[in-house]
Amino acid sequence: MTITAEQIPGYRAGTWTIDPAHTEVGFSVRHLAISKVKGKFEKFDATFVTAENPLDSSVKASAEVASVTTNEPNRDAHLRTGDFFAAEEFPELTFVSTGAREENGNFLVDGTLTMRGVAKPVTFTFEFGGFGEDAYGNYKAGFTASTVVKREDFGLTWNAPLEKGGLLLGSDVTITLDVQAALEA
Repeated sequence: MTITAEQIPGYRAGTWTIDPAHTEVGFSVRHLAISKVKGKFEKFDATFVTAENPLDSSVKASAEVASVTTNEPNRDAHLRTGDFFAAEEFPELTFVSTGAREENGNFLVDGTLTMRGVAKPVTFTFEFGGFGEDAYGNYKAGFTASTVVKREDFGLTWNAPLEKGGLLLGSDVTITLDVQAALEA
């Protein structure tokens, strides 16, 4: 089965810009082998182009590495260093889609994620929230997208052994985007 514009209530083709006040670019990683630490990037940008055929849609997105926050200033400062994101040398994370597809009822967006100068293919699973007008007459779209990457694949290899065995940080990083975007007039 192929997803068509007619199957998505309120779908409109066009160019959409991110609404930063209603969007979050977040991540989580296993910490101490018992819980997860969550973080987000406070400065980001994205443009989505929805095509007449939803599977021909595209996205270009970026996040400013120095804007990373986990609500712990010392950890945030460490994340900006060469142990992790190397913010001075690699100031942006980017994602550029290479295609969209439907698989087992899921809408998937393939693309290239570039972090710390390393570009790797990733696939985001999209969950549409819907479309509608806000109180100011702007036409909006909402969705959540997520993927899991191995941080070591992007050169984020720092870790520390725990006294009772194991490592401080897990390998898998879940990236979650909670997005609201506005259709350009």
